[in-house]
Amino acid sequence: MSTHTTEHRTSQAALDAVATVNTGTFIDGQWGEAASGARFDVLNPATEEVIATVADGGPEDAQRAIETAGRVQKEWAATPPRERSEILRRAYDLIMDRQDELALIMTTEMGKPLAEAKGEVAYAAEFFRWFSEEAVRIGGDQTMTGDGKNRIMVSKQPVGPCVLVTPWNFPLAMGTRKIGPAIAAGCTMVFKPANLTPLSSLALVDILIEAGLPAGVLNVVCTKKASSVVGPWMASGIARKVSFTGSTEVGVRLLEQAAQHVMRSSMELGGNAPFIVFEDADLDRAVDGAVAAKMRNMGEACTAANRLFVHRSVLDEFSRKLAERLGGLSVGDGAQDGTDVGPLVEAKALDKVQELVDDAVAKGATVECGGSRPDRPGFFYSPTVLSGVDPGSQLMTEEIFGPVAPVIPFDSEDEVVEMANNTPWGLVGYLFTQDVDRSFRVSDALEVGMVGLNTGIVSNPAAPFGGVKASGLGREGGRVGIEEFLEYKYVAVPRT
Repeated sequence: MSTHTTEHRTSQAALDAVATVNTGTFIDGQWGEAASGARFDVLNPATEEVIATVADGGPEDAQRAIETAGRVQKEWAATPPRERSEILRRAYDLIMDRQDELALIMTTEMGKPLAEAKGEVAYAAEFFRWFSEEAVRIGGDQTMTGDGKNRIMVSKQPVGPCVLVTPWNFPLAMGTRKIGPAIAAGCTMVFKPANLTPLSSLALVDILIEAGLPAGVLNVVCTKKASSVVGPWMASGIARKVSFTGSTEVGVRLLEQAAQHVMRSSMELGGNAPFIVFEDADLDRAVDGAVAAKMRNMGEACTAANRLFVHRSVLDEFSRKLAERLGGLSVGDGAQDGTDVGPLVEAKALDKVQELVDDAVAKGATVECGGSRPDRPGFFYSPTVLSGVDPGSQLMTEEIFGPVAPVIPFDSEDEVVEMANNTPWGLVGYLFTQDVDRSFRVSDALEVGMVGLNTGIVSNPAAPFGGVKASGLGREGGRVGIEEFLEYKYVAVPRT
């Protein structure tokens, strides 16, 4: 491990915040060690220092967790909706009360600037508030058959024990986005947070305990080897649903496993988001949108603008303005004042970004700004704008997951729509134009689940988040988010 100067060490305030987090398994309302006694290290990506060790669960822990969820399911499903609602509302208030502490934990384990981490904490809390309101609005329906002989009575019931698996890039919000609707619907859960960023999720557990969540409803097992925990859950026959956010490759494997027990599945998978700037766009607004869509979380987001298509007539001006903005951002430890761009999450991610940039440059791309790693400890990469990107470059077909913006010219609407859709993914697309007809025409033509029209931000708890094609199945958030955790039951009642 590298030798760090004082300014490149984790602050005592951050270490103190991390030290408040329980780092064991959480099964049937009790914190404990993994059955094996093993633990794994959690690093601060800004300093490469070990900041905590976490219980490394395995098959025995997984079995206990899923059996607990199965045993508690019937009782939990019978709780009044208002009771579930109030638990979520209290948890929302507790998260907001502890926003600064939770943000510091998040920044320390995954790197994003503190201001951005505070924004994620508020975003994460809002899922609990949103679903606290949805819990008491689970409805049904009553109608009549066409021949008038039977009443059709439809009710909704919790789907049952759920397997929840979250990624490292939004370590608090991805948990609340799944846990919130599961609690609201009356489902028990087994939860595996990402091993790179488990601390935010583990801190959330204590908040839910304080909010009154009964023992056994939520069971949490962290692990370095996901298959050793998630595999037993999927094969148990107890779990009735899986909700996963992560790569398409892993999502496909989980769908194969889910098929063995015909489990309900929600999959929020990879993306290759197009960002389209037409000749009539407000360029300053488009640059603002590009910075938001590209640089959120250092580009480590499935919603990140991956391919920036700019009309040839405004290409030079847009590229210059974007390079000025990104080149002027401050790179450093997210916990330090004035930092705009934190580190990537791990060395492997850093190496991949450099490989993609090197490949694009070798194929003729020009580096307008950035293009290299700063000379300092930590997994940092300078914000980068590339022009003249060859369509055959790797970064055109792979998620970059870093602060790199490739700019590609286009000449016509039909051409850019074809280029935008030329990908197996379909999570989100961004579109900047002042032509109303074009805005709806292109929004309809893009093969994505979400469109940012003259904005670089689409995520909101009140909106149905999700994609099409290889970007996943189902939606999280919005009025439909709770439906993913409910089954419909129809009762036929003869009219007498």
